[in-house]
Amino acid sequence: MKPHFSLRLRVFNLNCWGIPYLSKHRADRMKRLGDFLNVESFDLALLEEVWSEQDFQYLRQKLLPTYPAAHYFRSGIIGSGLCVFSKHPIQEFTQHVYTLNGYPYMVHHGDWFSGKAVGLLVFHLSGLVLNAYVTHLHAEYNRQKDIYLAHRVAQAWELAHFIHHTSKKADMVLLCGDLNLHPKDLGFRLLKEWTGLHDAYLETQDFKGSEEGCTMVPENCYVNQQELEPFPCGIRIDYVLYKAVSGFCISCKTLKTTTGHDPHSGTPLSDHEALMATLCVRHSPPQHNPSPTHGPVERSPLISVLREACTELDLGVAQARWWATFASYVIGLGLLFLAVLSALVAEGGIREIAILLWTLSVGLVLGVGAVYLFHLQEAKGLCRARAELQHVLGRAREAQNLGPEFKPALFLEHQEGYRTEDQ
Repeated sequence: MKPHFSLRLRVFNLNCWGIPYLSKHRADRMKRLGDFLNVESFDLALLEEVWSEQDFQYLRQKLLPTYPAAHYFRSGIIGSGLCVFSKHPIQEFTQHVYTLNGYPYMVHHGDWFSGKAVGLLVFHLSGLVLNAYVTHLHAEYNRQKDIYLAHRVAQAWELAHFIHHTSKKADMVLLCGDLNLHPKDLGFRLLKEWTGLHDAYLETQDFKGSEEGCTMVPENCYVNQQELEPFPCGIRIDYVLYKAVSGFCISCKTLKTTTGHDPHSGTPLSDHEALMATLCVRHSPPQHNPSPTHGPVERSPLISVLREACTELDLGVAQARWWATFASYVIGLGLLFLAVLSALVAEGGIREIAILLWTLSVGLVLGVGAVYLFHLQEAKGLCRARAELQHVLGRAREAQNLGPEFKPALFLEHQEGYRTEDQ
């Protein structure tokens, strides 16, 4: 690697709001999105909520001259909605579907059917290995009473864990997507503390766009204005996050957002605002890592956020087990009722009414049985995430208590971007 090596990477991210039959002006917006991407000619365009594969194929053909490489991540019943268009060849790709993703009986929300996931693509750029991740986490819906909070924290942890374990051979890590998390939310803090990713909005040298970097703004005609009433400027839930490992440094030269309208035609491309970042990667000689500046165990940001996440998952496990127990009682009562009805029919009672009630009861027992199995699976998924968090929390406490000279390799790798390979 040349000592004066540098690489510029232009990145585009947008939640496209492409729900078939429900999203307004979807076909027109997809056409204008394709035109915009061709004109701007980014290195990478990472998109969410492209729910229709026909929309992906349309964009694929439209963008082929400018972005010869593309991939659509398929999962769930509806699909993940994630896709990527690239100027550079894709060396590898894979995806991870989140274990917990809402409730199947909350049909009007639809997250469970979409198979929310994180997609990974590996690129080789001038000898540099780039791991690019695109994701879309579960929506919030109600900030005051967030019934999905445990699921969203578990998803944030799975995302952080997936990045941590798949990026060990990468020189640069890039994460883009609609995280459905505010900057101070537990899930976002957990993701940043464990992965060491930097927020482009906070790090950029030159920002132009919506106030406070918001990616859902009241000026956008597609946004539900009632949802933004508590947030006069809007909310920031879409992100460009990045980091470089030992031997490289990365900076965000510019970051732009749309401001409620298409930069060319004036009509919004989506109900979300697009993010456009210019990243600069440079070779830097290895530096001696100074002693950590963390304070006592109780004040460590990582330990604090891990404890907070464990507490939230504990609440989620308790709630899931309560629903599973409640469903088991309902199943027991239903089976008892079925036995009584069967006895009535056998004794020559009112057969027509008994058979009707028996049929309804069978349907009820089967439905509640499905609810029982789902919440049983939910409890196990939350317990798994909690066990992983508790293990990491224990290791973090041990590392803090022993002091920096005894830090295990896990935390050297996590905090310093340690690599065993020579750069």
